[in-house]
Amino acid sequence: MNATPTHQALQPEFRLLVLLVSIGFFMQGLDTTIVNTAIPAMARSLGEDPLQLHSVVVAYVLSVAACIPLSGWLADRFGVRNTYFSAIIIFTLASLGCGLSSSLNELLCFRVLQGIGGALLLPVGRLAMLKVIPRTQFLSAMSLMSLAGLIGPLMGPTLGGWLVEHTSWHWIFLINLPMGLLGCCITFKAMPNVTEPTVQRFDLSGFVLLVIAMAGLTLGIEQFASVENSLRWSLGLMLVGLIAALLYAVHAHTHQNALFRSKMFKHRIYAIGIIGNFFARLGGNAMPFLLPLMLQVAFGLEPLMTGLLMIPTVLGSLVSKPIIRPIIQRFGYRNVLLVNTLLVGGCIASFALSTPSTPTWILIGHFFIFGLLNSLQFVSMNTLTLKDLPQQDASSGNSFLSMIMMVSMSIGVALAGTLVNMFMAYYGPAHLLSAFHITLICLGAINLITALIFWQIPKHTAV
Repeated sequence: MNATPTHQALQPEFRLLVLLVSIGFFMQGLDTTIVNTAIPAMARSLGEDPLQLHSVVVAYVLSVAACIPLSGWLADRFGVRNTYFSAIIIFTLASLGCGLSSSLNELLCFRVLQGIGGALLLPVGRLAMLKVIPRTQFLSAMSLMSLAGLIGPLMGPTLGGWLVEHTSWHWIFLINLPMGLLGCCITFKAMPNVTEPTVQRFDLSGFVLLVIAMAGLTLGIEQFASVENSLRWSLGLMLVGLIAALLYAVHAHTHQNALFRSKMFKHRIYAIGIIGNFFARLGGNAMPFLLPLMLQVAFGLEPLMTGLLMIPTVLGSLVSKPIIRPIIQRFGYRNVLLVNTLLVGGCIASFALSTPSTPTWILIGHFFIFGLLNSLQFVSMNTLTLKDLPQQDASSGNSFLSMIMMVSMSIGVALAGTLVNMFMAYYGPAHLLSAFHITLICLGAINLITALIFWQIPKHTAV
């Protein structure tokens, strides 16, 4: 008798569900990257300094990070279909609001709402697939869905540059409307409203502490170089964030239904992976924001050309996928992460050698290498972090990792923007390129700290 295959092709009755989740994944991936090439044009339209507009990116990413802990509980309590439908509605209406904004404050408010919708799209969609699609077909479903996650970031910078040049920056948000309407139409046909019979009481106090911690630290760093607010205000925000983080650490240790229990950190590999993820992503996740800004503001390139130059980064990431597992199996997690962390840091810092006269083919190669190394770093870190977690901690551990990834991105973008502004204030507007170059060196140097963290990985950690 032939054994039943472990993985099967996706059956037709589940394809519409996968398409629906892919739409959400695509919208979220597109919106994370499409804004980066449009920032200078947005700044001109809104009468703002482009170097101060990192708040548009931070507002979205920070609200995504803050709402990730809500996603699983809402889906269990109100059903995956109701939660997913609400997420699409929020995301689509917020996109409309962003597209119609006439001031920075309006835009920031709608970006926060957009982030709330975006935070629910991918986790709830993935949860719906997990609950509805048989495990034997789940790998096929995830493979199809992941294509949408790759296409979104691949298209984002170039599409954003094209829209800015040929229409206006408002269309980088309005483009979400037809996709959102399509998602709304498919939701009730494709996704059953699966709920859990018993749902724990939501840890509201822990959630509030986490939000205060994330917002305080990120906004404190973002406001550090602000001319409108005093240094005392920035330091106060960071202090509030640190106190809230410490209070949550106590809360996680003492409360039985805490969102993320402290017992997860008894697993040494998980603890190293979380801390390493946080520091390694500060520089790596700031680059998709910082490089398009430098290419346009300091190099004088057009938005479309800037977007095209970002494509090799995504291609490098795609090329790395098949080689990651063989490299880890050959050299082990510790050696790969130690060496690659230093290579990523060196690659980030080496962008300081780029000038407006650097040949395009060198820039293309540089972006490609960065994308390859950065992808190798992220996949290795994520796999290491989760690989030894017990089954009962896997869901909570994965959610906490997702939250840390987004928090690190928001802090990284805020840090990059703050450093550019600080160095420009020191050197003067005539030396804008130098401000970008020194910022890149600083972001690359952070990886030296990360290498010290990965040095703690046991030498014989199994693959």
